[in-house]
Amino acid sequence: MMLPSGLRIYFLYYSALFLIPLSVMNVVGSTSNGSNDSNVEVKVGAIYGDKDWIGVMGFTCIQMALSDFYASNPHYKTRISLYTRDSNQDVVGAAAAALYLIEKVEVKAILGPMTSMEAEFVTFLGAKAQVPIVSYSATSPFLSSTQSPYFVRAAQDDSTQAQVIAAMVQAFGWREVVPIHFDNEYGEGIMPYLMDSFQQISAQIPYTSVLSSYASDDQILEELYKIQTMQTRVFVVHMSANDGSRLFANANKAGMLTEGYVWIVTNGVGNFLDSLDPDTIENMQGVLAVQTYVPKAQKLDNFINRWKLRIQEDRVNLPKSVKLNVIGLWAYDAASALARAVEKVFNMSSFFVSTNNNSGSTDLDSIKVSQIGPKLLQAILRTKFEGLAGVFSLNDGQLLSSTYQIVNVIGNSGRGIGFWTPDDGLSKDLNINIQSNSTTPNLRTIIWPRDTSSVPKGWVISTSGTKLKIGVPVRPGFEEFVTVTLDAVKNTTIVKGYCIDVFDAAMGRLPYYVSYEYVAFVKPDNFTSAGSYDDLISQVYFKKYDAVVGDVTIIANRSNYVDFTQPYTDSGVIMVVPVKDANINRAWIFLKPLTWELWVTSFCFFVFIAFLVWLLEHRISDEFRGGSLLQQIGTSLYYSFCTMVFAQRENVVSNLARLVVVVWMFVVLILTQSYTASLTSMLTVQQIQPTVTDLNVLIKNGEYVGYQENSFVRELLIQLGFKETKLRTYSDPEQLDELLRCGSAHGGIAAVLDEIPYMNLFLSKYCSYTMVQPTYKTGGFGFVFPLGSPLLPDVSRAILNVTEGHEMAQIEKKWFPQLSSCQNSSAVASSTSSLGVDSFWGLFLVVGTFALIAICISTGLFLYEQRRILMCPDLPFFTRIRILAQKFDQRDLKFYTFRKAELRQVGIAADAISSAPNTDFPPSPRNDIPLSTPSVQIVDVGVVDVGRNTDCPPSPCS
Repeated sequence: MMLPSGLRIYFLYYSALFLIPLSVMNVVGSTSNGSNDSNVEVKVGAIYGDKDWIGVMGFTCIQMALSDFYASNPHYKTRISLYTRDSNQDVVGAAAAALYLIEKVEVKAILGPMTSMEAEFVTFLGAKAQVPIVSYSATSPFLSSTQSPYFVRAAQDDSTQAQVIAAMVQAFGWREVVPIHFDNEYGEGIMPYLMDSFQQISAQIPYTSVLSSYASDDQILEELYKIQTMQTRVFVVHMSANDGSRLFANANKAGMLTEGYVWIVTNGVGNFLDSLDPDTIENMQGVLAVQTYVPKAQKLDNFINRWKLRIQEDRVNLPKSVKLNVIGLWAYDAASALARAVEKVFNMSSFFVSTNNNSGSTDLDSIKVSQIGPKLLQAILRTKFEGLAGVFSLNDGQLLSSTYQIVNVIGNSGRGIGFWTPDDGLSKDLNINIQSNSTTPNLRTIIWPRDTSSVPKGWVISTSGTKLKIGVPVRPGFEEFVTVTLDAVKNTTIVKGYCIDVFDAAMGRLPYYVSYEYVAFVKPDNFTSAGSYDDLISQVYFKKYDAVVGDVTIIANRSNYVDFTQPYTDSGVIMVVPVKDANINRAWIFLKPLTWELWVTSFCFFVFIAFLVWLLEHRISDEFRGGSLLQQIGTSLYYSFCTMVFAQRENVVSNLARLVVVVWMFVVLILTQSYTASLTSMLTVQQIQPTVTDLNVLIKNGEYVGYQENSFVRELLIQLGFKETKLRTYSDPEQLDELLRCGSAHGGIAAVLDEIPYMNLFLSKYCSYTMVQPTYKTGGFGFVFPLGSPLLPDVSRAILNVTEGHEMAQIEKKWFPQLSSCQNSSAVASSTSSLGVDSFWGLFLVVGTFALIAICISTGLFLYEQRRILMCPDLPFFTRIRILAQKFDQRDLKFYTFRKAELRQVGIAADAISSAPNTDFPPSPRNDIPLSTPSVQIVDVGVVDVGRNTDCPPSPCS
């Protein structure tokens, strides 16, 4: 168990004070690098474990870096002198070494320590003394410059690796991952970033295996046996190389490096693959490792060769398998950066001052403070150059994250299978802009444990050989979906039904075998239902059942606790009501094809067309003149209504009237044909009409409505506005039929709301009811699995395969046979079959437009002809209107119909004169009476004035 941060710091501080005298006895000595009298010596500390091969490798690279730097820059005024301290690979030892270097040696900076645990307290001391702590191997994200401003990480932290691992998990479609780490600063640092990355790809962490820092092999093996009993088979290991070697040795003993397992290690192990002993490599066959990628360069190859020679010349005690890795390169670049920064601030006088005059004080406030520390820190942060590990550039006090390489452990070493970059994600090669996705991993072929190339699915059904427990609901009605019976003789439960057959068919389509058994959700004493469907689903959430199979509806609030498969039935809640024959009273059935709005609209247009024809034909056609006003109205209306049967006898002579009549007759044709078709359908097809078509009517009238017992429809009805006192339940189709037949007034119900599958089954048995829109959408029936279940995607795909094939049709035919006697019941009843204005408003718009255009043209022409009267200033306005009305009521003698009639009359008169009687007869007795011949004058306004005295003065504006 880790102490709180504050207590841990003070504990380490006083422990370090106690160990300082002992550590002084073990001083290795200072290392001076070619200093002379003209150079300024700058003291720099180095903390590492001289018995740790990683620390020895790093320190050797630091020495080589300083030698190379000053050899290539002999004119620099500063020289770094290294003062080394052994941390004894211990947190307290590292703290004692840092205190000694700061208090006794007064170093200006410290390179190291090696681990994140050691660096935690050392960075605290560095902040108090203003001494930059430059670490090239402490990679825990818990250590940052924001918390310790004098901490400089000349390495990449572990947080970016979480994105790399998440990309790999997503690429192979794994849904669950178990992290394994030790309970220290390094192991816990990556966990928040892993959780965030997995959450973004919808992967879950069902369990985290945390090992004690002092765990023995037996304790490690015990923990591995524990996680072996779980379903997850994808493990992410984040620990040091030494701890990783122990873990995989025990994992191999536990049989967890066999087919089906997936092991991914971070660069805490991956960066040291080339330095691990052969036995460890043999235990890691098939493991995927993340490595920090270092670009190849001639300068790097030359340094590796020189490092090998340096190891041999100095007889450094390193295992034969150790090879230079990125930690050594980071150490080299960190020392080079520090040397550059020191040169920039070389004028160092009065380096340290004491903050407490009491020299015997042991409090943290008495630690000496470096005056040059802030300047040196800023110089380090601004340093940028091309190093052995790549570009050395610090951002927020640490190296920028760059490229990672994915390595597959095969044979004696690791084989590269791909890369990861922040921009391109996973790819086989660098500089190829191909985004990775979850279905096609963009990596080279991977050899998994036990030399298999098939990708593990990442989970197993059961590790103990037990069967999956599948909960099944028990209900009295609708047994076609699910029915559970108890065989008292064999003491077994028999489960069958439509839902059971669909689930069995889907499980049979899986690419692997799954053993399962059905468990009835009943009370143990009387074999009745143990609760509602929500209670049954909660058993999956509490892990009492592995799944639930039955007529379970997919709804939103349930999906917060469990996952559903792909639905396998129609979705939605619909209303079913009794039906009545709409054709019982046929006396007025001829009015039903059209709505009353369309009847009124059609009548108004008939009257309008009658008026329009009279308006256009009155001055030019005798058929629309003569007689009284009522006679003219009757003629016009008769003509208009005769267009319904195209029996009009009056002729229209105006082109405008003919145009309007043609368009109107087209509209009438469509209206009559539609009316005929609708009426024919009503007379020949039985019209089944629901007794209720609107839920609001039920609510307003206070009718009773039914729903199935223990169904979620109850909450839906309450949301729709029904009172709980107006709701009644039913349990089986027979009871529902009885409630609907009784009706709301006699203890029954006026309507029922339930899911479509239930209502289809009900209507296949009872023909006196029908469905009524609207449909309230739901998710349909689905199978229930725990959240994040690895079985869920495969079962959903299997359901799709079943529903798209012939097997689904056979299952439906088995449980829902078609009944010919109820063919009409399955159809959803419509609220009305009459035609409305909305079906013909376009036609009325067209004919209205033509009519208005005709009126405008005719009126314009008439007013143009009578413009002298219209514009006469001598006449009052109403007088001009009266004269125009009189002119309009007179015949237009200039129109060709009247000219033809006049010619015919002249011809008749000529014929009469030629056939006059013989003049030899005696004159008539009245021949002595003189005949007065009226004078005939044609005025210039086109009106024949008969009998007018020509001696009278002309009228104004004549």
